[in-house]
Amino acid sequence: MSTNIQTVETYLDGFRKNDHAQILSCLTDDIEWTVFGAFRLKGKEAYAAAIEGPGFVGPPQLEVVRMVEQGDVVMAELTGSVRRDTGEVMRMSMAEVFVMRDGKISERRAWVIELKENDFR
Repeated sequence: MSTNIQTVETYLDGFRKNDHAQILSCLTDDIEWTVFGAFRLKGKEAYAAAIEGPGFVGPPQLEVVRMVEQGDVVMAELTGSVRRDTGEVMRMSMAEVFVMRDGKISERRAWVIELKENDFR
């Protein structure tokens, strides 16, 4: 397993455990995070504040469907779920692009689609 994929796996594991220190250890100081249609932020401090999104409770369950690497980019297809503060569970499908620098994530671009009851995985 490459260093870049190892970093992304460690990062995802940090989200699964809600371990902020583990997540932040995988990022460059100038990290950029874009969730298309939702938000864009820059810097570790802003990232740390956004790890637990408003309206959600507890860590998400995330499953890697596939992960590929080319040069300094790792792309991952994920499925998962997270509990909303209303008690409902949001199921989702995600495409993630991780731009790497020196074995750390310098940019994360995410496309998140909420799955409805009749959607398939």
